Amino acid sequence: MMHIHTMISAPAPGWLPWLAAALACLLAPAARAELQIDITQGVTDPIPVAIVPFASAALADGGFDLAAVVQHDLDGSGRFRSMSRASMHAAPQHAVDVVVADWRAAGEDYVLVGRTTAEQGGKLVIACELLNVLTGQVVGATHFDATAATMRRVAHQVSDFVFEKIVGARGAFATRIAYVAVEGEPPAQRYRLYVADADGEGAQVVLDSSRPIMSPAWSADGQWLAYVSFEDRVAAIYVQQLRSSQRQRVSQRAGVNGAPAWSPDGKKLALTLSGSSGNLDIWVLELATQGLVRITNDPAIDTEPAWSADGKELYFTSDRSGGPQIYRTDVATHEHVQRITFGSSYNARARLAPDGRTLAFVTREGSDYRIAVQDLGNGGVRVLTRGSLDEAPAFAPNGLTLIYAGKVGGRRTLATVAVDGQVTQRLKADHGDVREPVWGPFTGN
Repeated sequence: MMHIHTMISAPAPGWLPWLAAALACLLAPAARAELQIDITQGVTDPIPVAIVPFASAALADGGFDLAAVVQHDLDGSGRFRSMSRASMHAAPQHAVDVVVADWRAAGEDYVLVGRTTAEQGGKLVIACELLNVLTGQVVGATHFDATAATMRRVAHQVSDFVFEKIVGARGAFATRIAYVAVEGEPPAQRYRLYVADADGEGAQVVLDSSRPIMSPAWSADGQWLAYVSFEDRVAAIYVQQLRSSQRQRVSQRAGVNGAPAWSPDGKKLALTLSGSSGNLDIWVLELATQGLVRITNDPAIDTEPAWSADGKELYFTSDRSGGPQIYRTDVATHEHVQRITFGSSYNARARLAPDGRTLAFVTREGSDYRIAVQDLGNGGVRVLTRGSLDEAPAFAPNGLTLIYAGKVGGRRTLATVAVDGQVTQRLKADHGDVREPVWGPFTGN
């Protein structure tokens, strides 16, 4: 029996959608890993900003166009409208050189200027200032150390700096995503687990297999991925360190081994196990000792665990009420199981926002499956997407955006939607299927 999660191929009662998920993974068509951002909806009044080309230390940085990456990030967020370089009347490199009246007359609200300088040993320093041209004030200045090999990552950090100074919330451009792709044609398909920058660039293969890979999950420090692999023809859960590629099989018990979720402290995994009985329940695995604690013990199907931010509670999907709904229980006592979702006959695949205040999940509207969010304080629900088969939501680490998998024109693709519903994007692959996205955490790297 294989891992079960909430990819649904057709409306079905009870546990059938979860079984369809596993079958869909086995039968998936070819795919490419390269992703391209296509904004499908932006804010109605994007913020005008000029990203002036940075002065380059050409011999040291290889002529890397850092400002172009920043412009791509900000435009791709759907919240900004950057000035074209052809329209720029000047190219200042320092804040003191900016004639704010000229940029104000051109209709800009902000101007970013900067430069790259080379130091000994191949070290580069990227410095920049952001000006509010409406007030004439420098709203922020910063600098980053880099090498030629890390210029793209630093460019994303500059984008985060601009985003936070203007929007007032931390940016997530310098974070990473993981996702699964299926490449090639049957019977020679390859299943690949990828990690890429948040904009889809720099994709790297974490695992390449002729057997299905499912349910990737990030550790809280961003150093490890857990996932389900069928490489031995049965489901097993692995954890893998990204920097060293060190991997360890942590569960290959009888029956289902699925849906791993890291605890906030990185010491445990919540997972779905069936044992020899075939009934799915939630368990917690202590990674250091392999000790198992059973969290649910119900004849219903309990699956897809998700930790609360403080690690004291687990949210999970169960059909104990007759159809899939999301429940919450205490990890320490395994008591006080509480139903969280109502209003639809199908609510599944819970994911918690980083601040613990908002729950994202898959809900059914008529015959369509869509991404919704629920305010855990007042219970209010908002459906964010309009697709027919949207699934696998995951929050960005700043909690402002969700990444999810959808279906467009018969192909599976990844997409993002802002939690306020104002911005939607599609991360398009060249062809085939990409699926099961998860957004990595903020890291210090």
